[in-house]
Parts: sequence; C-alpha cells; structure tokens
Amino acid sequence: MDPVTHSSTLFFAALLFLLISLLLSAFKILREYERGVIFMLGRFHKVKGPGLIIVIPIIQQMVRVDLRTVVMDVPSQDVISRDNVSVRVNAVIYFRVVDAQHAIINVEDYLQATSQLAQTTLRSVLGQHELDEMLANREMLNTDIQEILDNRTDGWGIKVSNVEIKHVDLNESMIRAIARQAEAERTRRAKVIHASGEMEASTKLVEAATKLTTEPNAILLRYLQTLTEIAGEKNSTILFPLPMDLLKGVMQTQETNLKASSEEQIDKSKK
Repeated sequence: MDPVTHSSTLFFAALLFLLISLLLSAFKILREYERGVIFMLGRFHKVKGPGLIIVIPIIQQMVRVDLRTVVMDVPSQDVISRDNVSVRVNAVIYFRVVDAQHAIINVEDYLQATSQLAQTTLRSVLGQHELDEMLANREMLNTDIQEILDNRTDGWGIKVSNVEIKHVDLNESMIRAIARQAEAERTRRAKVIHASGEMEASTKLVEAATKLTTEPNAILLRYLQTLTEIAGEKNSTILFPLPMDLLKGVMQTQETNLKASSEEQIDKSKK
C-alpha cells in the first residue's frame, strides 16, 4: 500500500473515532434524584434532567447536582455557655439542594460552606444559653439553630430540614458539681414535702381537738377506743391513767338526771 494512502486511512480512522467519541459524550443520563446545570461557553444556560439529555461537546459543560437529603455530622465544638461553663457539643444536620442553579453558581462548595456555617452557628447559639438549658431544652435549641441555618443557606439553594444536638460533654468536675446540685435539689423537695405533710397534719389535729372540746362525751369515747386498742396487744400488764376530766361530762349528766328525779319526787309528795 502506498504510504500516503496508508497515512490518509489512519487519519480518517482517527478522525472518525474522535467524532464517534464526541457524539457519544454528548449523551448524558441523569437519575431521578440528579440535575444537570448546563453552561454554554462559560455562561449559565439551563438546568436539565432527569433522564436522557444532550450536551454539545466543547461548547457546553454540565455539572451534576444531587438533590437527595445529606446527613452531615458537625464536629465537636468548644462552647462557653452564658454561665461560663465550658462544654464540647456536636450535632448532625439534615439538608438538601432545592435549587441546583444557586447551589453551583452562588457558592463554590455548598457542602463545605454548609458545614462551616453549621459549626459557627452552633457555637453562637449555644453560647447565648446556660448549661441547664442546653441539657433540658434541646428541642428549642435545635429549632433555633435550624431556623438560622435555613435562612442563611437560602441564597445557596439549600433547605435545612432538621438539626439535632447529639452530645453535650462535660468535664469530671462539672459532672460532680451537677450531681451534688441534683442531690441538694432532691433533699430540698423532700423537706418541703415533709413540712407540707406536717402542716396538713397539724391542721387536722387542731380541727379534731376543737371538735372534741365541744363534745365531752367524744373525748371519753376516744379514750375508751384507745384503751381497747392497747388491750388487744400482747401485754401482760397495762397501766392506763384515767383523768377525771374525761368523766366530768358523764358525771354532770348523772347529777342533772338525779336532780331532776329528786325534784319530781318532791313535787309528788307535796301533792
């Protein structure tokens, strides 16, 4: 074969292979959760996908964007609370891209940018609260952080759906101090409950004493009831004093009855 002809054949074969490669590279397949941001000669053209799309080689370039929810761990941050307690806090955020154009054009790396913003926001928000609020009101803090992140990432085409604080780590001395505080609080509550019970019991005793004072026979009945309870116990000898004041009401009643009987007999004798 003529060398010139052979060279021409190789050139056309290479050119044909290049054209086929360019033609095949023009076809792109995007999954349901993907979008393609198309740039034409460096300028934004449109967002395409999902499915089969055509990208003109050399003239157009495509950047893939994943629209699925991203679960990102926020590294542990050193936070000083409002009551000057140093703690280490980490969290997890859930976000996704809702506008592929803004996520590619408005920020260089939206994943890195969101991570850094989450770290600074976590320190800023938690630093405005006391330690007790961090431990007891996590739902409120999660909501505050989520709203701040969502507002700041809106220009990046990102929606922050949830933020969860995972751990609030304390040093050993602070853990012991919290344990002492909890013990003191439980002791205080026990004393308050005991005092309330004593107050209620004393009120009832005063009411009972007032009732017994107005009813002399009731005192005698209570005395006899106590005697019955003691007699039921396994005691060989019982010394139980009997105050005469308890019998005063009964004796006055008997005297009144005797006096009335005497007067009745005198009246009959006179007749």
